[in-house]
Amino acid sequence: MALTGRVPLERAHFEELLETRMSVETGQRPPSAAEGAPSAVRVIRRDGSVSPFDAGKISVALTKAFLAVEGGDAAASSRVHHVVAELTGQVEAALLRHTGPETPLHIEQIQDQVELALMRGEHHKVARAYVLYRDERAKAREAAAPAHPEVALSVKGADGTLRPLDWARVSHVVGEAVAGLEDVSAEPVLAEAKRNLYDGITADELALAQIMAARVLVEQEPNYSFVSARLLLDKLRGEALSYLAGAPRQASQDEMASEYAPYFRAYLRRAVELELVDPELTTFDLDKITAAIRPERDLDFGFLGLQTLYDRYFQHHNGVRFELPQAFFMRVAMGLAIREDNREARAIEFYELLSTFHFMASTPTLFNSGTNRAQLSSCFLTTVDDDLDSIFQAYKNNALLAKYSGGLGNDWTPVRGLGAHIKGTNGQSQGVVPFLKIANDTAVAVNQGGKRKGAACAYLETWHVDIEEFLDLRKNTGDDRRRTHDMNTANWVPDEFLRRVEANAEWTLFSPNETPDLHDLYGNAFAQRYREYEAAAARGEIKVFRKVRAVELWRRMLTMLFETGHPWITFKDPCNLRSPQQHVGVVHSSNLCTEITLNTNTEEVAVCNLGSVNLLKHVTPSGLDTERLEKTVRTAVRMLDNVIDINFYTIPEARRSNLRHRPVGLGIMGFQDALFELGVPFASEEAVKFADVSMEHLSYYAISASTDLAEERGQYQTFEGSLWSKGILPIDSMQLLIDARQGDGLDVDTSTTLDWAPLRERVKTVGMRNSNVMAIAPTATISNISGVGQSIEPLFQNLYVKSNMSGDFTVVNPHLVKSLKARGLWDEVMVSDLKYFDGSLGQIDRVPDDLKALYATAFEIESKWIVDAGSVRQKWIDQAQSLNLYIAAPSGRKLDELYRYAWHKGLKTTYYLRAQSATHVEKSTLRGTDGKLNAVSATPAPAAPAAAAPAAAPSPAPSPSPSAAVPAVSPAPSPSPAAAVPAEPKEMPKTDVDFVATEGAACRIDDPDCEACQ
Repeated sequence: MALTGRVPLERAHFEELLETRMSVETGQRPPSAAEGAPSAVRVIRRDGSVSPFDAGKISVALTKAFLAVEGGDAAASSRVHHVVAELTGQVEAALLRHTGPETPLHIEQIQDQVELALMRGEHHKVARAYVLYRDERAKAREAAAPAHPEVALSVKGADGTLRPLDWARVSHVVGEAVAGLEDVSAEPVLAEAKRNLYDGITADELALAQIMAARVLVEQEPNYSFVSARLLLDKLRGEALSYLAGAPRQASQDEMASEYAPYFRAYLRRAVELELVDPELTTFDLDKITAAIRPERDLDFGFLGLQTLYDRYFQHHNGVRFELPQAFFMRVAMGLAIREDNREARAIEFYELLSTFHFMASTPTLFNSGTNRAQLSSCFLTTVDDDLDSIFQAYKNNALLAKYSGGLGNDWTPVRGLGAHIKGTNGQSQGVVPFLKIANDTAVAVNQGGKRKGAACAYLETWHVDIEEFLDLRKNTGDDRRRTHDMNTANWVPDEFLRRVEANAEWTLFSPNETPDLHDLYGNAFAQRYREYEAAAARGEIKVFRKVRAVELWRRMLTMLFETGHPWITFKDPCNLRSPQQHVGVVHSSNLCTEITLNTNTEEVAVCNLGSVNLLKHVTPSGLDTERLEKTVRTAVRMLDNVIDINFYTIPEARRSNLRHRPVGLGIMGFQDALFELGVPFASEEAVKFADVSMEHLSYYAISASTDLAEERGQYQTFEGSLWSKGILPIDSMQLLIDARQGDGLDVDTSTTLDWAPLRERVKTVGMRNSNVMAIAPTATISNISGVGQSIEPLFQNLYVKSNMSGDFTVVNPHLVKSLKARGLWDEVMVSDLKYFDGSLGQIDRVPDDLKALYATAFEIESKWIVDAGSVRQKWIDQAQSLNLYIAAPSGRKLDELYRYAWHKGLKTTYYLRAQSATHVEKSTLRGTDGKLNAVSATPAPAAPAAAAPAAAPSPAPSPSPSAAVPAVSPAPSPSPAAAVPAEPKEMPKTDVDFVATEGAACRIDDPDCEACQ
């Protein structure tokens, strides 16, 4: 069968490529090869011998690969030499990132990284030739080699003694690993493992050889991910049991059925001795606890999930992991049940939810539950006041909160702007930016014990006089003392600003020390007061202010978002107008991941406790399993509420806030997997409907569960006066936003399918245990653990390599593979084509159109479908969503349309803008611009009506469906004559500029330094 897009090569070029491959595989060094990496890193060659790692061989291999495709002229090309040098450096860095003298590289790992570097560098023809010939060589070796040559090898123990290799045990372990899985076999794993062995191999290297042997087969069959995980599990069992026994010990999965109970007791004793676990856990009825442990669930992990747990979550001592997966889940469950009346029953109930992946607690909860420092909360929001005591206290608070894995959202709006008067010194302020630089460095310094990077996000309102400098914080040019390369940033945008954008009007920037009440105002009250300050500035009563065109500032915001990935766009007014807690405060910012919307002030640091329901576990091919979902949600809300009382608070402001309001954030993950199970394409009305219905049920059950807890445990302290107490549920609060936005083209769906009246009445009379109950977090890591797609994200690619803190992992869409197998289309050619076309089916001719639609990747989906699904979810959620937006070919016009569309659809926040690399998008020359995205163009505005309402006059609504076009900027009439907005705004100059002539830094999905990618 012909290969789609196959690159024909002459035989001579194949021979050159073969020579290249053999030089890498056999370790023969070409005479011209340069010396490579330090010899401390070793490479296991095909014949089982070991040699020092030499990057020069990679350089030669890449050069000859280019020669094979591009012909003899490539060898003399300076471009090729430059590309090869760059690719060699990338491969070397990737290989050595997770490798040391004790962890040798295998030749297969090197080849994987060469292939990956070629694909990431967009050298598709060379990569394709490399992939195809690699397969050909593998088949040739398979045919030439005996099935299982008998070799007498020894294994070196930890004490240096040699013992004969027990091949029978290796065969048994691999046999266990493939048992019960479809389309996998022990034979190729054993054959590949045997080729990687050498005399004197260490026990760790022997285990790694088995894991790697299965891992290289994942792209051909996704179930080999489970095989790899089970082989890693065998290594972990040996590590844990040997550590606890004080002598080498192994146990197969079969033997663990009887070993797990005594192991768990020994593990708990040792963890308490090491002061890693709360001694209170030993007072549980351990007979009941150990009887509930299900060892077979250790087999349910994919390789990425288990490796992530192994590297970052399991308890360890001196680098030795001694916590097995079910012990980990039980420790977390016991920690969450530690104050329950019936501790054992509740711990088992919680364990059932976690160990079956129906629900997963957030990373800080998994890290710290049941330990002596049970800091279980995910997110902290702070407001920084305009004085040095508050600013430097904020740095200290950030450090203490980040130390135990908290993500930070800092509201910096109150800090006075550049040039503002300082009464105490009779000088002028340097503005907020120098203080943000220190906050950035604090986040870098406190890296959560090495488990993950310290992470913070700074928020600034769009009217702050320093907003333009704030936009530049992530740029790689300019004064580095005024840059924050490691800290996230976000715009906190009031509705009034976007009204001015659509009216092509002026916008005034102020210093908050002269306009202090703007910080606490929102909605029409903000708009009115803002206009009053504009009038005062016109009269000369305000010293520090600056007028800009709203469209120009919006253009800069979008330009920086594309160029640097920041600041994110979040909307102040929807967050406040729909907040249940507006009677006791103001939402001044969101958090690190833009899903939390809680009040903050100088006396209270908002805290939120997160967890996510796995939607894949709650659907069948016929639809949503509402009975199972209700059961999961009720238990999950109880777990999250328990966090508040158990929690270890590092600062008093966080404790005070959390105990008063008791917010939790229940979210979802695996949304795309659920759609696959239902056979529904993401880009469809059916998917939007499923987003609506699934979130409505989750909202109903979550609110009901919190009400039940209020009846059992009491209302939260500030319940009276809240929207809850008035019978205004999240779906009802949409009307508050509609009323405030009247005439601004708000396009939201407020339909329901359930009977909400009884629940509404029960909430009013019984109360709520929690001020907030829902928020959809990114779930980047816990979705890896659970083996599903993260959060509400569309599928990134059907086949790709994911990079995170645990290394690089081949990820294959198992749902796609299942569908292709059913139609007889899954074969090596399909694997090669998926690699060639970046995991997309779109250009593979033999794939039917219905599968192309169902398995369309994120950059093939019109972004407005993502917004539409987010919009119908948002009406049910009392907080917000971490909503990433994808654009395959970004342009100013597209970004303008997309983000205003999100505003019109009632979203509270957006998260990362995710874009493909620059070679995937068309660039244009900049004309008539200063380097900004210059496609935020306007059409002539209609004249303002004679008697415009003070709030806002109508503006054209965006398209109600993703398939229709949204106007680039459809100007609205002036909100008010007092706003100094011209009645007939001038038409903005149109331009054909579609893209900034630099590569953007929007999130690339597989960045190991990006929190959202972890």
